[in-house]
Amino acid sequence: MTDPAGPPHDRPGPPPGAPAPAVCVRHPDRPTGLRCTRCDRPACPECLREASVGYQCVDCVAEGRPAARRTVRPAARPSRVPVVTTSLIAVNVVVFLLTVVQAGSLNQNSSSPLFRDWSLIPAAVAGGEWWRVVTAGFLHFGPLHLLFNMLALWVIGRDMEVFLGRARLLGIYLVALLGGSAAALLFYGQTVQVAGASGAVFGLMGGLAVVLRRMNIPATQVIVVIGINIVLSVTLPGVSLIGHVGGLVVGAVATAAVVYAPARNRNAIQAGALALLAVLSIVLMLIAA
Repeated sequence: MTDPAGPPHDRPGPPPGAPAPAVCVRHPDRPTGLRCTRCDRPACPECLREASVGYQCVDCVAEGRPAARRTVRPAARPSRVPVVTTSLIAVNVVVFLLTVVQAGSLNQNSSSPLFRDWSLIPAAVAGGEWWRVVTAGFLHFGPLHLLFNMLALWVIGRDMEVFLGRARLLGIYLVALLGGSAAALLFYGQTVQVAGASGAVFGLMGGLAVVLRRMNIPATQVIVVIGINIVLSVTLPGVSLIGHVGGLVVGAVATAAVVYAPARNRNAIQAGALALLAVLSIVLMLIAA
């Protein structure tokens, strides 16, 4: 018979009847009392990483990294200060004040020479005054028209600028503006006068819905707001529904091209997509003219 005390061991074994200690999922030879706070699997200290809450195993950390990249990658260097949004609002306000001074009236500012020279009139564009397709986006019929557009631009533009960055936001804004002008030239009569930043603002609305979808955030509220504005564009007199829809569609497509661009050559692809949409809008204007 062997000695009841048994031979000496480096590590004492568990008492009779006790459960076997848990071992690390990556190192079965290492007993551990630690667990991953995410998957609850046992892991040794070497296989744990500090997380926002507790410690996670290296497998959970690796799984979390791609999701984080999908969420924040579209804006490589997001802007914290909405410089572009603020600047666009300032330009619109300054142009409005110039038309007010020229017209000598706050509500009848559309009678000013600047308004007549800059507003979008298809016949004038066909006659060679192509600057109107851009300048019309900085004119407004009275203070309420200006107030509603600038309020929407501030609310939507500042969030879009933080996520996308300044250059991308400006590109989407201008491309949506061209899209709204192209739609107006295609579907309105030759003497209709169109003005306002609504086409570009609708483009940012559509872009915001795309950004929320990209971030896996419900876009229901934005879609409802877009729907309400479309209804108002139909029911209220003197509102350019065609320009709104044109800007909405082009802005949404432009934003999708930006946020879904592949990681490889991302900046070049984004710039190329925005340039292509601008060229397509110009081609449609040429056809309409």
